[in-house]
Amino acid sequence: MTSNAVVVSDVSKSFRIYRDRNRSIKATVLKRSRAKYDEFWALKDIDLEIPQGKTFGLLGNNGSGKSTLLKCIAQILEPNKGFITHVGRMAAMLEVGSGFHPELSGRDNVYLNGAILGMSKAEIDRKFDSIVDFSGVGDFIDQPVKNYSSGMYVRLGFAVSIHIEPDILLVDEVLSVGDIAFQEKCTEKFSDLRRDGRTVVVVSHAVDQMRTFCDQAAWLRKGQLMGVGPAQDVINDYADQAHNVQQHHSQLAEGDAESSSEDQTQGRFGSGEATIERVELLDAHCEDVRQVRTGDKVTLRMHFTCHEPVAAPVFGFSIEHETGFLVWGHNNVQSDWVAAPMRPGAGSVDLVIPEFPLRPGSFRIQAGIAADHNARTVDSLPRALSFTVATGEPFESLGVAVMHSHFENLRQEG
Repeated sequence: MTSNAVVVSDVSKSFRIYRDRNRSIKATVLKRSRAKYDEFWALKDIDLEIPQGKTFGLLGNNGSGKSTLLKCIAQILEPNKGFITHVGRMAAMLEVGSGFHPELSGRDNVYLNGAILGMSKAEIDRKFDSIVDFSGVGDFIDQPVKNYSSGMYVRLGFAVSIHIEPDILLVDEVLSVGDIAFQEKCTEKFSDLRRDGRTVVVVSHAVDQMRTFCDQAAWLRKGQLMGVGPAQDVINDYADQAHNVQQHHSQLAEGDAESSSEDQTQGRFGSGEATIERVELLDAHCEDVRQVRTGDKVTLRMHFTCHEPVAAPVFGFSIEHETGFLVWGHNNVQSDWVAAPMRPGAGSVDLVIPEFPLRPGSFRIQAGIAADHNARTVDSLPRALSFTVATGEPFESLGVAVMHSHFENLRQEG
């Protein structure tokens, strides 16, 4: 059985929201009354188990209590009721530049923050180059951090945190600040930590990324725990509720004569400047199909309606296996093709795969539109289309993908 890295038992946490606060003893005497406040319960009776060696996501709208819960786990806040236990060394990256002194250089802050997190000077000396390399701020490491951008702040702070080699790493919204390259580094690092049997607890609004690297997730709403379980299921439930997809379901049932039995809108989310209407899987003859063969030429076509202008749209597709394993993904930020600005009206965009590289099996396509250099999701359709792959050419024995491999040069001695 998998043991638990963190156990949250019947935890509640409240804050005082003052309506009329006395700011001095004199004010208290003159008014002859105490400050008036309301009790705000940020967490209510939370019971939660986070397994060791897993990447665990905390989801919820602003004000749902997820950051408060993370701070309680990190022992920065003390619950009013209940208790939290954990096993192993813990590191927390909860705020941009937490533990940094603005007047000190990046180098000095690495040593300061490392010491706060429990590293010795010798340990920091040994890991210093690796920390700076991961953060990507090498040219500015001797500059005062007050001159750093928020992205540089968070990259350096996160680099220090992960290099203490914690058993449990707590991360709050780090992926929303870093650029694409840093986000990919973080995702890769989370995978490394998981392979090493370490636990990552992450709060993020980047739902697409959480689908990729989280094993399990918990969903909070107004301080209450709404669901815990496999990340894909919890994220779908959260996205459905947050964006009122059920209403959209009924509209589709009433007005869409071509609607299929598959619930394509489950888990949909986005800011809404454009809506993905449907996705087609086209064969070499431009026929919309639900089965292709290994090695076929395939086109993924996204049909959309733009409601408000999007200056620099990012179109993306990904394919996952029926088991939920992410097989592949691509968007136009990662290519030489630059999309023209989107203007109100209907449109479509194609992604061509010259030789389909997947072996026989069942798969799902996810489609998305983003903006602001891929930092903000405009619309995401996690279950846009399901399809199967049949045997084709080349044929290779096992696994999900074909590698166009061949044998050669048998060498023997004697």
